[in-house]
Amino acid sequence: MNAEAKSGEAGSGILLTANDRFKRSFGAWFWGSMIVATVAHFAIFFFFPELTAEDVSVTTDQFEAIELPPEIEIPPPPEQIARPATPVIAAADISEDITIAPTTFEDNPVEDLPPPPEEVTTTDISAAPTFTPYTVRPDIKNRAAVARALEREYPPLLRDAGIGGTVQVWFFIDEQGRVVNTQVNESSGHKALDDAAIQVAGIIEFTPALNRDKRVPVWISLPITFTTR
Repeated sequence: MNAEAKSGEAGSGILLTANDRFKRSFGAWFWGSMIVATVAHFAIFFFFPELTAEDVSVTTDQFEAIELPPEIEIPPPPEQIARPATPVIAAADISEDITIAPTTFEDNPVEDLPPPPEEVTTTDISAAPTFTPYTVRPDIKNRAAVARALEREYPPLLRDAGIGGTVQVWFFIDEQGRVVNTQVNESSGHKALDDAAIQVAGIIEFTPALNRDKRVPVWISLPITFTTR
């Protein structure tokens, strides 16, 4: 205990607590703090007379005005489509005794009849490739002779150089299976091979094409290939 506490105890016989002692010393602490704060403010103003506060104001960007689009005029809704009229069955009197008059030669004499149709001239299909219906395709009969013709007609310069190719050839075959006309459908890229293919095509013999059980002339396309072994 300090002296004050002891004197309080001795004088009055009352024991002072720490809280009581703090309350009694509040006045001294308060006025002492005020004096220190006053002296500190005068010292700051004395030593720092030019002291100014920093600008902490807030700035905002200027808003840009936006032009609104012109007002759109909404057209009125279309008129409602009229409902179709309900069909009505018309009342008609139909005789049940209607008959077709018989046709007789007395009413239609032979002299007044139209002439028979003229015979249609058959088109010559051998001039150019065209489609002809058939059920049985022509087949080559002399394959051995064709193989010999390929070796014989092969251009020597191209054969010795190892140059080959395939020529797609059109064949026009008549009712007896004979080759009547030939022409190049797709070239091999070498005129000498194309000419040789036409020479080989001229010796090929075919069986006739059949449309059901009838022989017919047809155009067919076959490849003729020249190759070195």
